[in-house]
Amino acid sequence: MLESLIKKYNIQAPRYTSYPTVPFWETENFTVEGFLNNLKQQYKKSSEGIAIYIHLPFCEKLCTFCGCNKIITKDHQLEEEYLQAVLKEWQLYLKKFNSTPIVKDLHLGGGTPTFFSPENLKKLLIPILESVEIAERHSFSFEGHPNNTTEEHLKVLKELHFNRVSFGVQDYNETTQEVIQRIQTFESVEKITELSRKIGYQSVSHDLVYGLPFQNQKTIQELIKLTLKIMPDRISLYSYAHVPWLKGNGQKKIHEKDIPHGLEKYNLYLTAKKKLLENGYFEIGIDHFALKKDSLYQKLQQQQLHRNFMGYTDNNTNIIIGLGVSSIGDSWGAFYQNEKEIEKYYQKIKTNQFPIMRGHLLSSLDRILRKHILNLMCFFETNLENPKIPLKQKQLILYQLQDLQEDKLIEIKDSKVFITKEGIPFVRNICMAFDQRVEQKKQKVFSKSV
Repeated sequence: MLESLIKKYNIQAPRYTSYPTVPFWETENFTVEGFLNNLKQQYKKSSEGIAIYIHLPFCEKLCTFCGCNKIITKDHQLEEEYLQAVLKEWQLYLKKFNSTPIVKDLHLGGGTPTFFSPENLKKLLIPILESVEIAERHSFSFEGHPNNTTEEHLKVLKELHFNRVSFGVQDYNETTQEVIQRIQTFESVEKITELSRKIGYQSVSHDLVYGLPFQNQKTIQELIKLTLKIMPDRISLYSYAHVPWLKGNGQKKIHEKDIPHGLEKYNLYLTAKKKLLENGYFEIGIDHFALKKDSLYQKLQQQQLHRNFMGYTDNNTNIIIGLGVSSIGDSWGAFYQNEKEIEKYYQKIKTNQFPIMRGHLLSSLDRILRKHILNLMCFFETNLENPKIPLKQKQLILYQLQDLQEDKLIEIKDSKVFITKEGIPFVRNICMAFDQRVEQKKQKVFSKSV
C-alpha cells in the first residue's frame, strides 16, 4: 500500500514556504513602487513587529548537495564591501517606516554566515540593532558551519542578542560526506554544540538530510544514534532535493544511481522519525522535530506555529525584510526577491535603488488560499469556511481532494479538511489541491514530494 502511494504521489511539488510559490509569481504585474506602498500600509496597521533575514552568500568550499544561492571564494576581503551594501539597503527600508521598527525575528542565512569574521558581523549588526527596538520575546538565530564557527563567533553574536543557532550536519557517514564535499566529524559537532549551550544559547538545532548519496538503513541509524548523544533542542530532517537543472548547482556532480529514490528513500525518513519520536522528540510540521522544552513545540501546542521563507518559526510576523543578494521578503500583501547576481545587486545599491529583481502582489484569492495552505503545513488541518473560499474555487479544491480522500490521506467533515497520520508525508501533495497556479507550468521546477 505504502509503495503504491509513493509511486502515485511522488511528483514534483512545492515546499510551500510561501503561496504563491516563487515560480508562479506574476512578475509582469509587480512594481517596486507597488510593493513599497503595500509595505508602508501593512507596517502602519501592524503592531506585531517585523522579521529581518540577511543573506550572507560566501562559502570557502562548494557543498555539492546544496541548492542555495552562494559564492565560492576564499577571499575574505570581499566581506567589507558586501556588509556596507547590506547596511545601505537597510537604510533604504528605514526611510519607508514611520516609526522605529520592533524586531522579533532576525536570521543570518547563507551561504555560510560564519565565513564572516566576528568583527565584521559586529560591523553589520550593531548599526542595524541600534536603529530598531528589540522585542522582549525575540528569536535571533544564525546558521553555523561546525568547522568554522568559533567561540568568538558564538560570544559576539550572543552579546548581540542572538539566542538560537543551527548547525548544518547533514550526515556523519564518511562516504556520503566525501561525495557531498561536506566533511566534519561527530566530535567537532559535539564540541561546538556544547560550547553554544555553555555560552547561553537557548536553542541549538541540527540540520540533517535524508536521501543523500550512498545513504542506507545502516548509515541513517548511525546518524540518528550519534545525534541522540548530543540531543539538540531542534532537528530539521530535510529531504534531499535533487534539482541539478538549476543554475549554479553543484548537484550536477552527484550521480542519480547513487541516490536513494522512492520507497527506499522514504524508509530512511521513517527509520529516522521513529527513533526521534521514541527518544523525546515531537514532530513539528513536515520536516522538523523538537524537544518538549523548546518554544517550537510549545507554539504548536498553542496553535501559534507559523511558517515563512525561513521555515517554521515560533514568532508570527507578517512583515519580513530580506536583505542581501537573492534575499526574499514579504509584506503580507506582496513578495519580493533581490537580485541574484552580486554585481547587479551592488549596482542598484550604489545608485540608491532597492535591489529588487522580481516580486508578486497578492490577489484577494491568493491571501485566502495562503492561509489555508499555512494551516495545512503547520497544523495538518483547515476549515474551508475560515477564511471562506469562493464557491467556484471551493468546488475545484474538493474535486482535487477526492483521490487523496479515497486513499485515506485526508478526511473531510463538513467544511473541515483533516490530514490523517498516513497523509502527513504527503502534505505537499495535499496543499497542491489548494494551489490555483501550480498547473500553469509543466517543466521541471520543484523537487519530488517524497
